Amino acid sequence: MPTITRLEQQQHDKERVNVYLDDEFAFGINIMDAVHLRKGQELSEAEIAELRHKDAIVKAADNIANLLSYRPQSTQEIRQKLSKKGYEEVVIEAAIERMTRMGYLDDRSFARFWIESRRRSKPLGKQALSYELRQKGIADSLLRELLDELVDESDAAYQAAEGRVRRMQGSSQREFKQKIGAFLQRRGFRYDAANQALNRLIEELAESDPDFFSSEED
Repeated sequence: MPTITRLEQQQHDKERVNVYLDDEFAFGINIMDAVHLRKGQELSEAEIAELRHKDAIVKAADNIANLLSYRPQSTQEIRQKLSKKGYEEVVIEAAIERMTRMGYLDDRSFARFWIESRRRSKPLGKQALSYELRQKGIADSLLRELLDELVDESDAAYQAAEGRVRRMQGSSQREFKQKIGAFLQRRGFRYDAANQALNRLIEELAESDPDFFSSEED
């Protein structure tokens, strides 16, 4: 059987060790797995395969950590990205299981982050949010729970519409409702939530700026 003739810490990554078998470089492994090896130890082909498999999982988990450093991501996003990088399915699932167990991957936390981020930067209706999160692999049961908990659709529609108000100065109230209403519809807001938001805006504008709307009705 092949024999370990050298164990050498990598220069560019102190967390990894190069393993030499019969004086030839064989593979690199994580330092935590290398502590169980020693010079002169014989390794069977099955043991070598197992070490390489364990190292692939470590590398995939490190890749997950790197991806999550940019922003929270769903399990499905991570799975797709690791697959594109060429990891085997069994390695991907093992790495995902490890990172989920450690609390780094959590679809509930991801969905909450996504909903709150949209609320701050681009308010959307529940329909649009549901579509986006389903595309990212979030289960319908979790979606319903979080949307009911986190989204006041009338208030979100009001926030979304506020950014369009000034460009409608001088329009009639009817034109205002038609154009802003169409915008809110594209953002995935239900009719009743959009209508409540529009009526609230019209009332506030009429009170704060009596000349905002034209007196002419289409």
